[in-house]
Amino acid sequence: MFAIVRTGGKQYRVAAGDKIAVEKIEGAAGDTVSLGDILLAGDGGEVKDAKGLTVSAEIIAQTRGEKVIVFKKRRRHNYRRRNGHRQSLTLLRILSVGEAKKAAPKKEAAPKEDAAPAAEAKAAPAEKKAAAPKKAAAPKAEAAEKKPAAKKAAPKKDA
Repeated sequence: MFAIVRTGGKQYRVAAGDKIAVEKIEGAAGDTVSLGDILLAGDGGEVKDAKGLTVSAEIIAQTRGEKVIVFKKRRRHNYRRRNGHRQSLTLLRILSVGEAKKAAPKKEAAPKEDAAPAAEAKAAPAEKKAAAPKKAAAPKAEAAEKKPAAKKAAPKKDA
């Protein structure tokens, strides 16, 4: 089975086991990423529906492409500019092309339960701070809006 995937503004035809170089995707070597923007899918010469399909890939390495020289010149104006550019790339190995697999909700629920008592423990000290008297913020705002009165010049003495 193959799929046409869009990532980094480009389109790639991928199948399981392929290796491709795409624009940089965040992640370390060995991480698994899911490419969800599938434009077309097929099996042999037959086109299939691309809805609900995902492509899973493993990051092989983060690398950079070849250097491209950008040279600008204007004749008879003594104008020359030379710049270089190396694109950051991610090397991917396509693991599978198929339907999206849903994660088990039990694994997600366990961390949430542990987080709830921690949130309650954090809320208790916050309540103690709230009970302490606070200075009124409104008078400070009014004082900041008022401009100080201009000083009067000292009277001149006649000699």
